[in-house]
Order: sequence, then C-alpha cells, then structure tokens
Amino acid sequence: MAKEKTIFSCTECGGTSPRWLGKCPSCGAWNTLIESVPDAGPGKNRLSGAGQYAGLAQAQAVMPLAAIEATEVARTASGIEELDRVLGGGVVEGGVVLIGGDPGIGKSTLLLQAMDALQRAGLPTLYVTGEESGAQVALRSRRLGLDASQVNVLAEIQLEKILATVEATQPAVCVIDSIQTVYSDQLTSAPGSVAQVRECAAHLTRMAKATGIAVILVGHVTKEGALAGPRVLEHMVDTVLYFEGDTHSSFRLVRAIKNRFGAVNEIGVFAMTEKGLKGVANPSAIFLSQHSEPVPGSCVLVTLEGTRPMLVEIQALVDGGGPSPRRLSVGLERDRLAMLLAVLHRHAGVACADQDVFVNAVGGVRISEPAADLAVMLAITSSLRGKALPKGFIAFGEVGLAGEVRPAPRGQERLKEAAKLGFTVAVVPKANAPKRPIAGLEIHAVERVDEAMTAVRGLD
Repeated sequence: MAKEKTIFSCTECGGTSPRWLGKCPSCGAWNTLIESVPDAGPGKNRLSGAGQYAGLAQAQAVMPLAAIEATEVARTASGIEELDRVLGGGVVEGGVVLIGGDPGIGKSTLLLQAMDALQRAGLPTLYVTGEESGAQVALRSRRLGLDASQVNVLAEIQLEKILATVEATQPAVCVIDSIQTVYSDQLTSAPGSVAQVRECAAHLTRMAKATGIAVILVGHVTKEGALAGPRVLEHMVDTVLYFEGDTHSSFRLVRAIKNRFGAVNEIGVFAMTEKGLKGVANPSAIFLSQHSEPVPGSCVLVTLEGTRPMLVEIQALVDGGGPSPRRLSVGLERDRLAMLLAVLHRHAGVACADQDVFVNAVGGVRISEPAADLAVMLAITSSLRGKALPKGFIAFGEVGLAGEVRPAPRGQERLKEAAKLGFTVAVVPKANAPKRPIAGLEIHAVERVDEAMTAVRGLD
C-alpha cells in the first residue's frame, strides 16, 4: 500500500511546502511548518454550493463612491456595557468577531452571559459548542445564575450541519466555540489544521455577510500568545478581541486589536466573580496601589486606552548595582527605559549608570504609548533620591532625546479624569496646559526635562 502523501503548511500565512523547512518559504517565519494531509481536488472542494474562491462579501457592479448608498451600521447592545465599549457600541448586524485568549480566562463565560442578555432582549441566539457537551454548557449557565435561559445550544463540529442549523433557525447572533474544532467533510485535513480553520472561517464569514447574522468566533492561542491558525483569519473578520489577564487574578482585560466598526486599542475591564464576569465601572482603582502615605519611587500616570483615560501607578526601584547593572521593566518597553535613563543623565543630571533600575506598571497593564515617559523618569528620580512625590500627584508627557517634553494626545480629558478622581497636582507638557483652570488641580506646565525636575523639587 502506497504511503499517503503529506505536505507541510505554515501556521502564520498558510503557505505550503513539500518537505519540512526551518523557515517558511512564503513569509519567512521560523518553525511554523506543520505536517498535514493535502486537501481534496478542486472538483470536490465545494462547500454549501459556493466555489472555493467565492468572495467573502456579495459582489457589486462598478460604481463611483458618491453613488453608493451607505448608512450607519445598526448596533445592538449586548447587555454587558464593557463588552459594548470594546465592540464600538454593540453587536453589528452581519459583523464577524474573533475573540481569543488563554484557556480558562473566561471567553466562554463572557459569551454565554452576552448571549443570555441578547436573548432576554428578544433576539434569537445560537451557541454552537465544539469543545463541550450541551449538558456542560447548561451546567455553566446554572453556575452563572442564568436561570431558565432560552439560549439555543448546538453541540456540533461539522461545518455543513452548523450552516444548515443556522439556516433553519435564523438566529440574530451565532457563537462558534471554537473555530479550531470545526471541520468540513470536503477537506481531508484534520480539525484545527491550517486549511480547515481558514476555510471554515471563510464560509462562516460569507454566511454572515449574506444573511446579516452576527457571528462570534472563539479562537485558541499559541504558547506565544498569538491566535492559533493562519494570520489570514484575522484579516477575514471585522473585529479581533484579545482576552488578557492572569488566571490567578480576578481581573480581566478585553482589548480590541482590530475593529472595522469602532476604535482600536479600546479596552474593557471585567472582574471574575462567582456569578461570572462583571464590568468594572472605575478601572483606575485596579491600577493604583493603596498607600496610606506617599512612598518613594511611585508616580501616577494618566494613560489613554482607546477613548478611555485611565490612571495607572508607575513604580520604580533604583538600587546599588554591580559592574553590569540591570535594567528591567514590566508592562513598559525595555529599550525605551534604557533611552529614558540616558536622557535623564544628559539633560537632567541624574546618573543611574551604576545602579540597578526596575520599573513596573501596577496591575499587570501593558503601556505602549510614549506619554508614559515623564512619569517613568519622575518615578526613577524619586526612588534614587529616596523622596516621595507629593500626595495627589500625576504626570504624563513624551520625552525626546533632546530633553524636550512633547504633548500627549487628548490632554484635557486626561486632566479632567485625574481631577474627578481627587488628584490635586499635575506636571504636564506646556502644550497640554488647559486654557481655563481645572477646579482643584494645580498644573505645572513644562517644556524640558530639567524644568520638570525643578518643578517637582519645588513641591517637596
């Protein structure tokens, strides 16, 4: 009996190779080729009457942009305010959402709560589970306190049966948990393979665009934290959400990485309770330590996550180092920390060349915007001097290599958020200084790093 022929597919781009290679010849990624069985011939590769290469959206005649009728997309609130914030206002008709996260972080719990809320609002829903039985889903709903829930549940992993059920029941919202378990009989590869994930997602997306049914796909993540399967999966869908957070912590973050109907980098904050995930109305409280008195090395930053200003505490510890001092940052870019230490030495006269420097963003949040520069430098200086910053102190601003302090976007909203939470002193870039004073907030506008250090010393 002849040995069945196999090919090697790239998990990043979906490219194929007849033999294993360390580097994908299509996209150049390393160690991404996995062995799989080749798909059936083109004559057999037909799903639901549509060709293999049919478009994801309905075809239209060539028309100028001005002649195309376009209306604002209608949104339906999911009943969970934090989830609606990340989605851009609610579930969009015919939209496809991909949500990924570590195992056990709460993806299925959140979606089951959202489906129950939508069903209670009068929308027909369908929850397709490929990883659990219907009894397990029912058991979870009872643990969550969703008594007498009327959400329709289908335990199935075959794509053709799922599409037939969706066509028969016509739900407004359909959840596929998870896309890695779904397979089609028309493809010979195993469920979870690159070809199966790509083709099943494509046909579910095509179904959503043709019928107006909103589809939510749950995706597994790899050990590196990226969504499993080819990256084309993220290009097919309208919205990509990532569940973040430590499974040992009660708080979870849902971050929008891509959103065709809303702002990207928007986040929703949830607390895991016995009755499921509950939205956190004031997320700044999570990221601020409760010190009875100000401590050295601590500075509060007003950061911007999407459209939401949040207060995050930046902590720094400067300690005597050896011949090769360490530079470690958690939640902030390590290379940027090295750059800020050099600017601090050159333009403010604060030398840390022989010191170990550790910087941490409290609460496990990741800060990528450069507006954190000034707060990091003030926290490092505070730890080095052993003197705490004043109570109720906040700072933000980008620092350049020439020592200038550049403005941060939407500075007025940041200052108003800080004043609302009871902060009284702020050091900000001069361009962000408000034209009208903000009640209860003393603002020191600076143009350079040395000015900021002088302003802080004057507050001691």
